[in-house]
Amino acid sequence: MQPPTIVKAILAILLLICLLDMPYGYYQLVRFVAMAGFAYLAFMANEFDKQNELFIYIALAILFQPIFKIDLGREVWNIVDVVVAVGLGISIFQKSNK
Repeated sequence: MQPPTIVKAILAILLLICLLDMPYGYYQLVRFVAMAGFAYLAFMANEFDKQNELFIYIALAILFQPIFKIDLGREVWNIVDVVVAVGLGISIFQKSNK
């Protein structure tokens, strides 16, 4: 497995765990890890000149950043977590099939 694939898998798992009733500290940790992970994925997308992925990962890094929190409410965050986790999972399998 390549490092971006591992990062995507870890992020997807962390985001899906957010659907459970976890302590608030876990959600804060996920924000930091997600921001760092999406920043890394944006860097890698830039290295391989994948502009569409670059903008998506930058937007996700901004959405999950923990400094200026975006308050979407629990239900909306659950939807965002699932959509992003599914998107990451799809991107893992698309890359492995090529």
